[in-house]
Amino acid sequence: MSDALDAALRLVRAQATLVRRFDARLSGLHGVSLADFTLLLRLGEAPGGRMRRVDLAEALGLTASGVTRGLAPLERIGLVTREPDARDARVAYASLTGTGRQRLREMVATAEETAGELFAGPAWGGDDLALLSGLLTRLGGTGLAGR
Repeated sequence: MSDALDAALRLVRAQATLVRRFDARLSGLHGVSLADFTLLLRLGEAPGGRMRRVDLAEALGLTASGVTRGLAPLERIGLVTREPDARDARVAYASLTGTGRQRLREMVATAEETAGELFAGPAWGGDDLALLSGLLTRLGGTGLAGR
C-alpha cells in the first residue's frame, strides 16, 4: 500500500471517529447531529444569522436538495425558519430563530468541550494543533468562518 493511500485511509478513519464522538455528545445533550450543528454554525456565522439556501449549500459542500433535507428537521423543532426573498420569489433564505441562536450557543459550548477533550493530554504538543490545521487546510478543509 502506498504512503498516500495509507495517509488517506487514516484520515478517513480519524474523521469517522471524530464524527461519532461529536454526534454522541451533541445528540445526547442537544438532540442534533454533527451535520445539524455544522449547518447551524454556518448560519450563525452569517450576517443576521441568515443565508440564501444555495449559498449555504455551497458553504457546506452540499447540494441544494441536501441542504433542504438538512434544514427540514431543524425547521420542525423551531431552530431555523424559511424566509422568502421580498424581491424574488425563487430565492429562499434559511434563518436562525431566537431559539436557534440560544441553542447554538449551548451547542458551541458542548462542541468546544468535546474538541478540547479530543486534543488534550500529552499526545498533543503545543504546536500540534496549528500543524494539523495547516495540513488540513492544504487538503481543502476550512474551519470557523472559512478559516
